[in-house]
Amino acid sequence: MYVIKKDGTKEEFNVDKIIAAVNKSASRIMYRFTENEIAFICEYAKEKAKERSKDGITIPEMHNIVEGALDKVNPAVAKSYRDYRNYKQDFIHMMDEVYTKSQSIRYIGDKSNANTDSALVATKRSLIFNELNKELYRKFFMNRDELQACKDGYIYIHDQSARLDTMNCCLFDIGSVLSGGFEMGNVWYNEPKTLDTAFDVMGDIILSTAAQQYGGFTVPEADKVLAPYAEKSYRKYKEEFLKYADPSWQGAEEKAEQYAMNKVKRDFDQGWQGIEYKLNTVGSSRGDYPFVTVTIGLGTERFEKMASVTLLNVHMGGQGKPGNKKPVLFPKIVFLYDENIHGPGKCCEDVFEAGVACSSKTMYPDWLSMSGKGYISSMYKRYKKVISPMGCRAFLSPWYKRGGMHPADDKDEPVFVGRFNIGAVSLHLPMILAKSRSESRDFYEVLDYYLEMIRNLHKRTYDYLGNMKASTNPLAYCEGGFYGGHLKPSERIKPLLKPMTASFGITALNELQELYNGKSIAEDGAFALEVLEYINKKVNEFKEADGWLYAIYGTPAESLCGLQVEQFRKMYGIVENVSDRPYVSNSFHCHVTEDLTPIEKQDLEGRFWELCNGGKIQYVRYPIDYNIEAIKSLIRRAMDLGYYEGVNLSLAYCDDCGHQELEMDVCPICGSRNLTKIDRMNGYLSYSRVHGDTRLNEAKMAEIAERKSM
Repeated sequence: MYVIKKDGTKEEFNVDKIIAAVNKSASRIMYRFTENEIAFICEYAKEKAKERSKDGITIPEMHNIVEGALDKVNPAVAKSYRDYRNYKQDFIHMMDEVYTKSQSIRYIGDKSNANTDSALVATKRSLIFNELNKELYRKFFMNRDELQACKDGYIYIHDQSARLDTMNCCLFDIGSVLSGGFEMGNVWYNEPKTLDTAFDVMGDIILSTAAQQYGGFTVPEADKVLAPYAEKSYRKYKEEFLKYADPSWQGAEEKAEQYAMNKVKRDFDQGWQGIEYKLNTVGSSRGDYPFVTVTIGLGTERFEKMASVTLLNVHMGGQGKPGNKKPVLFPKIVFLYDENIHGPGKCCEDVFEAGVACSSKTMYPDWLSMSGKGYISSMYKRYKKVISPMGCRAFLSPWYKRGGMHPADDKDEPVFVGRFNIGAVSLHLPMILAKSRSESRDFYEVLDYYLEMIRNLHKRTYDYLGNMKASTNPLAYCEGGFYGGHLKPSERIKPLLKPMTASFGITALNELQELYNGKSIAEDGAFALEVLEYINKKVNEFKEADGWLYAIYGTPAESLCGLQVEQFRKMYGIVENVSDRPYVSNSFHCHVTEDLTPIEKQDLEGRFWELCNGGKIQYVRYPIDYNIEAIKSLIRRAMDLGYYEGVNLSLAYCDDCGHQELEMDVCPICGSRNLTKIDRMNGYLSYSRVHGDTRLNEAKMAEIAERKSM
């Protein structure tokens, strides 16, 4: 018995293809067939095919037979099967949508991501491809309920254009890749023998690998990665000096030492400057500037300290023409603060002082406590393991070398470097509360429904990504950039996925409280806290049941902050302090219009801090005009509380005369409006004005205009 294909060729009837097809249709509506149901479908298909077969049975006839079998077993799966069959007609509609969006991108631009410059040809191409990829994701990966939930706005699936191509943010193990050499682009790189070469190679690795993912790319503890290469350069420079020095010179050894140290410092200065140039001028193949973070500060040896201080000084000095320099956006710098080495009179207090000076002028570095309260500090204090943020705010859950989710014994240690996230799906909490009220249902019953929906999306994503081959990101999966990443190019990456996290995001926690009882989280917050505790409980249950590392993520709503208002208004109208502004609050933060002191804001948001361990940052506005002592006091307070703290200023630079000050809209020196302005987007910095335009969307610009406490 043969099946006649659409091109007229014949293929032997194979019941396994029917099983695969019906299982795919069932999975799209989260249904699983029993063995008896599969057996019935197979027998039904065989019998009907034999009845109709003469010289063979056509594909349309085969589809009708399978539909008939499914109608008898489960009509909902039959509909899913029919929907899939009709994909050609859907494709016509889908391509029309993509074409319309592509024309908008070509002629108007796109401001959904502040890291993309949609004026560039390469970026336009990438954005147009992303629109197609997003539509393919919705068509072939999401089921009807998920599509409806996203369309209405109850959940938001981040980065739909990239989720099926690759993974999300990561802590990339550059030290492992560099050690002993590696292959990149079919070319073998020897391990660097000098610091300047190490910087060049590190830049190549970052640009190559960050383009193979979406989200933030972090180089953890970069000071400790680079210090061994600084030591090699130091020895080389010293030997060179002594080689050409007159043996009769007095103090030749001391002069050689001074010469070598000066040369290494110069290499650090030039190396960090080169990294800043690369990351802010060379767009990745994704069309954006790679979101790269480096963490520094814990190194106590001389070249480790030099690596940190030179980066801070280079960043503080800015880039540009003499007299017209301004700080760049990448890499984002995170200072790892340990009171025992950075506190008053401690060995690295000078590194801390350099960090404060840099923050007071450029907002970076952000500050992560290693010695305060809470989860992140506890991992460092017990194991000396650093949980660097992935990108702007994502953090990894513990994964133990021998025990997995839980330590095998007291000697088991967690591993963080080399791990990544597979994506985030966020809950729109005010929408869920409004839905429960409109339908007279219990809020937690409705919340459970959407939590289960996100859970199933994550499970399918793990399964899907597991089939990717290591050759899709060779530096990560084959050369040791990721934990366990020594696979052959042809091997699938499924064995690497167990230590990787998936995020349940939360947005608009403040608006949830407002909708509940008309009070903000600054005024009350009890219900918001109760909900976040409930989500933690449920997600921990999912984690234990499924064996996957789910995490709760305080979502940094960028373009989403405006989309969610539009979605809420469409379903439930304009509600005071919920949907009456062009934006919603991101994460668990107090509303930006709250007139709070920095200390009040730190304390109010502290209630939610340990309930978002998959992603969080705390920041306050510093309306203190470069007051270094005030900034220093607030940073130390945040470090005692165990925070990941951002310093918020509003930086402005005149592009005509080079004058700079805070909160400037017109240059007081030359009267120019040609300004570059840098504001905090969420957990990272972005241009709110450049050459008279902005890369930010209107909703985010409206939020920035109303900021008091942020």
